[in-house]
Amino acid sequence: MANPPVCRIMDYGKWKYEAAQQAKESRRKSVAVAIKEMKYRPKIGVGDFTTKTRQVEKFLGQGHKVKVTIMFRGREMQHPELGQRILDRVAEAVTHLGRVEVFPKLDGRNMIMVLAPDKRAKAAWEKAKAEAEGASIENGSAAPDETAPAESPVVEGGDAA
Repeated sequence: MANPPVCRIMDYGKWKYEAAQQAKESRRKSVAVAIKEMKYRPKIGVGDFTTKTRQVEKFLGQGHKVKVTIMFRGREMQHPELGQRILDRVAEAVTHLGRVEVFPKLDGRNMIMVLAPDKRAKAAWEKAKAEAEGASIENGSAAPDETAPAESPVVEGGDAA
């Protein structure tokens, strides 16, 4: 303690206002992470799988966590390895955007896995993608004039049938 005691004379209204402004600023900077859910079935088709996985990639790209659920029915419960295989494929497809936070586990008739966005993996993937595009432009493989289709000759007059 200081001797003699030191005190500061303050404007209480100004202090309250500044404290409120700081609290407001910190709330504005915070990000609410929602958990989105995507449900798959063990006998999912290729088109449905790609569509749902694309949606999972979109959610991870927006910074949300994704709960991937495999729903089993009837005798499908006898083959949980099919659900495990689908979850592994989903995790493999989104490694550039996220990581597995909760590994696959059986929960009643459902198998659940949680994916979380991974900023480092996303940054590394985008960097590698940019380098690959830069290399293809340097090699001249992406020249727009060379890849344009040749125009078909126009025949004037009469039917070609």
